[in-house]
Formats: sequence, C-alpha cells, structure tokens
Amino acid sequence: MIGGVVMSQSNLEKQEAKLKSLNQKIKDEKNKIEQRIGKQIISQANLDYANLSNDNIKSLSKKVSEFLKEKSVDH
Repeated sequence: MIGGVVMSQSNLEKQEAKLKSLNQKIKDEKNKIEQRIGKQIISQANLDYANLSNDNIKSLSKKVSEFLKEKSVDH
C-alpha cells in the first residue's frame, strides 16, 4: 500500500507542476496582451512617452475604460 501512496503522491506532484506551469503561461500571455494594448493606444493616440506620468496613465486608463464600458452598454 505504501508504494501506491508514494506513486499517487508523485503523480499529484507532477500534476501540480503542470498546473503551475500552465498558470505561468496564462499569466505571461495576459501580460503580452496588456503590453500590446498599451502600445496600440499610445501609438494610435500619438502620445508622447515623456508625458506619460503615473497620474496621466491612470487618467487615460480610466477614460478608455469608461469609453469601453459605455460602448458595451450600447450593444
């Protein structure tokens, strides 16, 4: 019976490692999407990186978010 418990524990550890790896891949992909969205907004709006302070970024993010929320309500 002990051999079966050790085998089950080993399989569980392998599954946990796979899950951890998959969660990291999901996190990395989300980060890539966030970066692409940010780059596209900056590019399309012709924003100057030198003028993008944290306060400006928060304000712009809020405006974009409100705009998108309004558009999703319209549909």
